[in-house]
Amino acid sequence: MRSAEASGTVMGGPRMAAFRNSWPGRVSVSMLVKAVAFGVLTHAIFHHARPTAPLVPLLLTGCVLGWTLVSFLSAPWVASEVALAFLTYVIALFASVAIYRLSPFHPLAGYPGPALAKVTKFWGAWNTWKGDQHHVWMRLHRKYGPFIRTGPNELSIVDVRAVVDVFGAGGIPKGEYYNSRRDPSVPQTLLAMSGEDHDNRRRLWNRGMSNESLVEYEGVVVKRAGQLVDRLREESRRGKNVVDIVQWINFFTFDFMGDMAFGGGYNLLEEGRDEKGLWNTLNRFVLATAVVGHIPWAHDVLIKLPFVSHDLVAFRQIGQKNAAARHQAGAEVKDLWYHLSDEAELEKTRPSVRDVIADGALAMIAGADTTSSALSSFFYYMLCNPTYYQRLRDEIDRVYPDGADATDTSKHDQLVWTDANETLRIAPPLPTNGPRQVPYNSQGATIAERFVPPGTQVYVPPYILHRDPRFFSPSPDTFLPSRWLSAKDGAPAGNVLDRTAFIPFSYGPANCVGRQLARMEMRMVVSLLVQKFEFAFAEGFDREGWLGTVHDHLVSTRGPLMVRVTEREGA
Repeated sequence: MRSAEASGTVMGGPRMAAFRNSWPGRVSVSMLVKAVAFGVLTHAIFHHARPTAPLVPLLLTGCVLGWTLVSFLSAPWVASEVALAFLTYVIALFASVAIYRLSPFHPLAGYPGPALAKVTKFWGAWNTWKGDQHHVWMRLHRKYGPFIRTGPNELSIVDVRAVVDVFGAGGIPKGEYYNSRRDPSVPQTLLAMSGEDHDNRRRLWNRGMSNESLVEYEGVVVKRAGQLVDRLREESRRGKNVVDIVQWINFFTFDFMGDMAFGGGYNLLEEGRDEKGLWNTLNRFVLATAVVGHIPWAHDVLIKLPFVSHDLVAFRQIGQKNAAARHQAGAEVKDLWYHLSDEAELEKTRPSVRDVIADGALAMIAGADTTSSALSSFFYYMLCNPTYYQRLRDEIDRVYPDGADATDTSKHDQLVWTDANETLRIAPPLPTNGPRQVPYNSQGATIAERFVPPGTQVYVPPYILHRDPRFFSPSPDTFLPSRWLSAKDGAPAGNVLDRTAFIPFSYGPANCVGRQLARMEMRMVVSLLVQKFEFAFAEGFDREGWLGTVHDHLVSTRGPLMVRVTEREGA
């Protein structure tokens, strides 16, 4: 009778011996168990001590590799053991994280949302990269309701009560979304600040955006708006009746904010082209920071990659060059730089030049891109609705008759149809805006009468809030300027208009400090252009398709808007 060993059916048999001599056979079960245990332990540790920089995960990875290497150094096949140990560890770590985030034990388990969103923030980063985050969230809210889970520790809330709870006095502070993107070599901007630092810097901005300051800025707006008219007139007279109005509005807002922030230095309107690619640099910079904002721990690594950092460096260098020229030249007018640098010496301690440059760059992004978005959308929706466009023309002709100065801001109170509220409602420049974060060291927060645990990032997306029939009816998805009129002036029957839910400039103590300047710009430019020109969509232009070019990259970006421009008689 043959023994079991001879037949190769037990551990000592030749078949098993051959298996043990192969790579999989050499794997230590004990080692795999340790790798799995260490992966779960890593999750348990960093579930409470959250890394905000890549250094900790990298050091931890080194420890795992070192531990495996030392444990099996005596074996000739150590490289294979190390590879398998590390792979097992990573799989165990990711599995532990995913299972926990999907489990009923997670603090946000009671909030609905896609499984992938619950597991990883790469889902949000991908939606931002595509530019359709606002549309994705809209579909989810209409499926699940006012509260949805958009990340492992993130909620989107569409409820008017959340506006006050999140953005109001004593609301939710800014968190790692902003902190993680801060470059230690560059001063913080107003956008990333909170608490006393924010209050001190905001005081400078408030002076720069006061009613008195806006009067100072009128001349700068008039100059640039006049340039815009001249360039469109030249294009029309040269037979180039079809223009990309988005491009020309971009040039206007960029030049104007350059005047405000750095005393000039940008002349896109005069040149008629963006030869240096300034606008594309700005948009790529905004996109990169918006995507990286979803992955805080990866910021320090990604920002050092040339293809990521190139636009950031280029944008800063442009600002530094123009800032140096403005600093040396001094103030010709009391521009925004004048106030941000405290040239009036009203503060105990004046900001450094580096601080002013950082906030000047913020002004370029926040002022140029958002105002351009609003103006472009205004013309788009007006041209889509000839009845409203005709009312707009009639009103401007009445308020500014016989070629009167359409830049006269003293008559703005008489303008109804130039008011951009409906455009800002249906196409807010920041479709989903940035989040706030319930502090980790707090007891949590109550938002719209629901408990939100510590560490949770909270969005209140304007694009979706503005299209909620509870706050804007009838037809919340339709461009309907008459909804902003009083009942006696023609508001639609059953009109629902909740102004607290209208947050294109955010809300509360940290709302958009430049909102009045933006409104002045828009009314002046619209009045002047409509007084001087006839506008219509270019023949064959896909006006429905244009909406597909509008992307949510934190700030709204948009594709070419081709219109036919014709001088009006007597203009």
